[in-house]
Amino acid sequence: MGGVWPEGQKRVEGVAGGRRLGGAGEMEPKLGFHELLHVFSFLEARDLLCAAQVDKVWNEVSGTKELWRQLCLRRWSSCKTSQMTLGTQTWKEYYLCRSELEFRMECGRPEKDFICKAIAGHTGEIDELAYISTKECRFDGQEKSMVCTVSSDSTVRAWDVQEGTEIWSSPLQPAALVNVVTFPRLQLAITVDERGLIKVWGAENGWEQASFRLPTFSSALQACEHPEGPFLLVACAEGFLYALTVPQLQLRSRTRVFPSSPTSLLCSPDCQWVFASTQNSDLGPKVFHTRSLLCLVEGEPPVSTTLPIWLTSRACWAPDETARLMVTHRNDNGMQLVITTYELRTKQSREGVDVVVQQMASFLLPSSMIPPHLMKGHGSQVILLVSGSELALFTIHGVQLAAFQDHQRPITSMWVDQSRVITASFDLSLRVYVWNKETKPPVLKSCYHLLGGSHRWASPTGCSAVLVHPAYSHGGRERRQKIR
Repeated sequence: MGGVWPEGQKRVEGVAGGRRLGGAGEMEPKLGFHELLHVFSFLEARDLLCAAQVDKVWNEVSGTKELWRQLCLRRWSSCKTSQMTLGTQTWKEYYLCRSELEFRMECGRPEKDFICKAIAGHTGEIDELAYISTKECRFDGQEKSMVCTVSSDSTVRAWDVQEGTEIWSSPLQPAALVNVVTFPRLQLAITVDERGLIKVWGAENGWEQASFRLPTFSSALQACEHPEGPFLLVACAEGFLYALTVPQLQLRSRTRVFPSSPTSLLCSPDCQWVFASTQNSDLGPKVFHTRSLLCLVEGEPPVSTTLPIWLTSRACWAPDETARLMVTHRNDNGMQLVITTYELRTKQSREGVDVVVQQMASFLLPSSMIPPHLMKGHGSQVILLVSGSELALFTIHGVQLAAFQDHQRPITSMWVDQSRVITASFDLSLRVYVWNKETKPPVLKSCYHLLGGSHRWASPTGCSAVLVHPAYSHGGRERRQKIR
């Protein structure tokens, strides 16, 4: 039966068995597998699930691995093929399970969907902790959440976070351990004590594998998963930067950075750059091209540059950019705090390789704002700052996006990832925020408040660190997200 269609509105013809019914009832040629695959590549997950209900052919095409892989890459840029461990799950299962997790995170019930477990075993204060487990989300029941902790009791220990139980403990070490970093893919933990003794530990059994002694205590450790192989960066109190192989801890290079000054280190997301600074100093911070630290030519300095700023206090990298650095520092007269954003790249010259620095943006922080003690980046444009008990969000151009004052006492640590932000406070509580990615720039929404334990066992510093890792049990309805 014919009819009149409004201008600009298409007539929807019947679909049966992958063929279209024409106006006279004839069957038009159906689209082939590859043609349907191309059309479906423009659909979102909900549309693909609907298309799967049409017939057998559409069901097969809509479940194609590459379609769901691309959906995962678009939604979660961290899902790099080289870094993914799917186990027994498919890309479709991964997408649906992780989407469900994010929904549960946003709409979670603190008393039912989260579990708090106390880890007891150290006789001294825990100074640092790091995940041994790989960072991928897995939903096939095969992944465990394991952390390493170091303490003033001179031991390093590994824990099963899901069970709240100790896996292994090292023998008593010669001095208190002050820092730990991990290489999850190699299943290694690396510690340093207050005298500068570095050790490598097997994460599965706690066996000591190698050691290296610094001349003085270490001020910073950085685990770097470089394309040319993993290595460890160590800054010591006398102002030198060491590059060591992993797991052997053999010396690759030793570079003077700041004379007799403790140095902080910060690697870029792809580990191609390392930012080195000494806090509140007249010495400008430096940026090194990490490959030059690994392949140092005798008599030649590593490829680096000094940023034209001073009195640096905090810095972070933009996680969605390869070499975008945001730095908090004082302005020229030293009176106001400024955040400046730089883009870095290398350029070949006659003399060798040069570092090219381009300033992307710069803005003054409000004069009423307490100097921030925590700083993180999100995406390519957003900066998160913690000042006292306040969490503030700015774009790199200085537009304030939001400010939260949900904690009663100062915030001590902050976790930021693609899906959420979690802050921990002196009052032993966690505040969970979730990103709304549909807006540009993304908006952060405060979701709920988690109590972290009894003040009877609390450290005077409250929650000193917060790490997040997906930990799942078998079965869809019994999954719990555990935050430690």
